[in-house]
Amino acid sequence: MQHDKHWSDDVEIFSSGAIVVRIEHKSFRYLLLKAYNFWDFPKGQVESGESAIEATIREVEEETTITDLNFRWGQEFYQTPAYFKGKKIARYYLAETHRHEISLPVNPELGHPEHNDWIWATRSQALKLVTPRVREAIYWSDLFLAHDPRIV
Repeated sequence: MQHDKHWSDDVEIFSSGAIVVRIEHKSFRYLLLKAYNFWDFPKGQVESGESAIEATIREVEEETTITDLNFRWGQEFYQTPAYFKGKKIARYYLAETHRHEISLPVNPELGHPEHNDWIWATRSQALKLVTPRVREAIYWSDLFLAHDPRIV
């Protein structure tokens, strides 16, 4: 697949990841990963020659060991405005998993996991834990999740 460039030339880092959800007690839980003091969804830099969706699938597996992502809501995405001094953007797709337990494997380049904690958060927990940039991605996901017939 060809690399899909949908960002400004000023942006140096293009990350892609997923708002990973699963159903528990007839409501959605959001997978959040913690690095340092920040909670975010699994994501990482899109590599040369890789599409954003390919990077998303790879990054989610590398960071969580989840391999059963289902993009049941299609491949629409939410993309953040530039952050980190205008040099970085993040794209988030919405995906579902049936996995409950995940692992935080060691990143061979770092010699330790990229994240130090994870949680399956309710929507209200997630909104309290994440930064405003990530909160906007959750609001975007409401367009799909709020009307899912499997939840009450």
